[in-house]
Amino acid sequence: MAAPIWVWAFYVALTLFPSVLGNSEGDALYTLRRSLSDPDNVLQSWDPTLVNPCTWFHITCNQDNRVTRVDLGNSNLSGHLVPELGKLEHLQYLELYKNDIQGTIPTELGNLKSLISLDLYNNNISGTIPPSLVKLKSLVFLRLNDNRLTGPIPRELVGISSLKVVDVSNNDLCGTIPTSGPFEHIPLNKFLKHAPLKTMLLELFILLKVPDSDTHGYGDRLPRILQILTDLKYCSKLYSFEENPRLEGPELLGLASYDTNCS
Repeated sequence: MAAPIWVWAFYVALTLFPSVLGNSEGDALYTLRRSLSDPDNVLQSWDPTLVNPCTWFHITCNQDNRVTRVDLGNSNLSGHLVPELGKLEHLQYLELYKNDIQGTIPTELGNLKSLISLDLYNNNISGTIPPSLVKLKSLVFLRLNDNRLTGPIPRELVGISSLKVVDVSNNDLCGTIPTSGPFEHIPLNKFLKHAPLKTMLLELFILLKVPDSDTHGYGDRLPRILQILTDLKYCSKLYSFEENPRLEGPELLGLASYDTNCS
């Protein structure tokens, strides 16, 4: 018995147009391509009719043909990021640094649960750092420096225990800098050229004022006291931050609220 004509039509469609298989990763990347201006044709190989994007230049896949890297740093691209990037659920490295990308950081990037490195530095990105990035539990490198970002450093980022490198310098961020979670292990000079002397001296004064009565000493305050003394080495000018003039310094844990009229 001959197959119904619609079955043959569907087979022909799959043969001639493999993209209808619904490769969401290829579709997402091709959406990114359409949002970018590419004068040097670095995206020329991004052919949406292929079964998957693993043969495209600047794309790396794992053995299961799932996209794990997008390497488009320093590629003379302009345009904006797209929410569809959040569909690359196996992506580990998103490298788009040193281009002229504008617009905002899509909140959907928080869906990239496998992401290790988010490198968007040296672009023209505006808007705020999305708190949705807190869902990136594998993130180690977060480099957003040299953009036009505004608003606070999301305190939700303290929940990313894997975070080791954070660079948000040369933006227009405001508010205070988290000092708990992974941030307590990141030297302040990674954020600033010079630590905020006045804020640190105030916290140091409060920590030294009343020793813990049960131990006749400073107990668990001592590590923080030593950290402040270490960070004071980097002070040479009051409130001189690395091109984030509206940042107010590290939060005073238990002594001041995080929000400081920052928007």
